[in-house]
Amino acid sequence: MTSYIVTTLVTSTSNFSHPTPGPLYARIRDELRTMIVNGTYQPHQRLPSESDLIKRYGVSRITVRQALGELEKEGLLFKIAGKGMFVSKPKPFQDLARLQGFAEAMSRQGYEVYNRVVGLDFAAGNGTADSDEPRQRLDLAEPERIAELKRVRYLNREPVSYDVSYMSATLGERLAKEDLPGRDFFLIFENQYGIALGFADLAIDAILADSEIAELLQIAKGTPILRVERLTHSRDGQPLTFEYLYCRADNFQFRLRIAR
Repeated sequence: MTSYIVTTLVTSTSNFSHPTPGPLYARIRDELRTMIVNGTYQPHQRLPSESDLIKRYGVSRITVRQALGELEKEGLLFKIAGKGMFVSKPKPFQDLARLQGFAEAMSRQGYEVYNRVVGLDFAAGNGTADSDEPRQRLDLAEPERIAELKRVRYLNREPVSYDVSYMSATLGERLAKEDLPGRDFFLIFENQYGIALGFADLAIDAILADSEIAELLQIAKGTPILRVERLTHSRDGQPLTFEYLYCRADNFQFRLRIAR
């Protein structure tokens, strides 16, 4: 028989002792979300019942259900008929509102990160249709070589993305001497090369994984994945890297807060 953990209510810890502006359901939602993220409620732990939450916050059932419904839409909760609401196993995420490397973002969340270098090429693709867009986006003249770096990014030993990065051959040759399996090149740029990062242009779409990508990401061919196209500039506006990031959607997500 499956056992469920029922959380004891402690009303003295509620943020509602210090009311904040905003709809009641949003305040309940935000407090519960914080308790899920900080580990007060663990994955697969049962949340207090609707009746308990009504007593705790002194609100209506509709208000509680609206708060829980929003968290369910976010993927933080899941419902078991007749049992109640339970905390989902959280997906690792990267905030697209900040320009940061994958390992930089994931390490802050306590995840183990590893990069498997699939290839670093300075010749293949140059002068072909495959290199036309990267060359144009990086503003590289035709005689100048272009470097192509391919990596599979692992999170807790599970592949989450396949990254194909283009840059000038000069920059690629410097990176070839670095610890690429263990470090993000964003941090290498800033901390070792003194290149200040400025901004990145992003485009995101969904595609079906071909046989090569499917094998690298350990998914079935034809599985829907996210493709992120990213052009990163230095602080003075010079293009540094142009990338295609092919990301699994089942074990990773991107987040972005947009203000009106």
